Amino acid sequence: MRRKDIQSKTMPRQGGLISHAVGWALLKLFGWSIVGTLPDERKLMVIVAPHTSNWDYIIAMAAKFYMGLRVRYLMKSEINKWPFRSLLKWTGGVPVYRSEKTDILEQTIDWINTEENVWLGMSPEGTRSKIDKWKTGFLRIAHGANIPILVVGIHAPDKRIIIDKLVQLDELQGDLGAQAKYLQDYCAEKFVGIKPENQ
Repeated sequence: MRRKDIQSKTMPRQGGLISHAVGWALLKLFGWSIVGTLPDERKLMVIVAPHTSNWDYIIAMAAKFYMGLRVRYLMKSEINKWPFRSLLKWTGGVPVYRSEKTDILEQTIDWINTEENVWLGMSPEGTRSKIDKWKTGFLRIAHGANIPILVVGIHAPDKRIIIDKLVQLDELQGDLGAQAKYLQDYCAEKFVGIKPENQ
């Protein structure tokens, strides 16, 4: 799809011609494409699944640069140091501090609430390894900050990054565990990762 057909009016933006060209070149080199249109939301949680390989990060970054989209992600404060600080900040990294009195999820909710236009990307699995059930931290953040969840799938069989659907919080039923299972089952039925044995 053409970049302008993917972008939305309210998405947080980043980059210019160079980063766009780099993203386009990487996607073309590896044979990946983007399907779908980004929603008109000033704040939301982006979950990308399934996360089965280190290649997920590279493909996601290439897509982000191609779209001109600024998606933020959480990183340990310990790596927020020279010479990595500038690069991580540029790619969207947000340091979280485990030594603070408030926990990481509360820090993240407070940070989202201070932003005007922010999309936070997370991997619900929290690991590339095979797991039985998703963690619920992303849901705690989404509920705490009252932001919808955008489902993005990595579908390796035909090398597509699928901007799938926007889930409003009132569409989710049950406790956080039940909500996570619903989203996990939904993604498992629709998407196949780069290393499906880890899914």
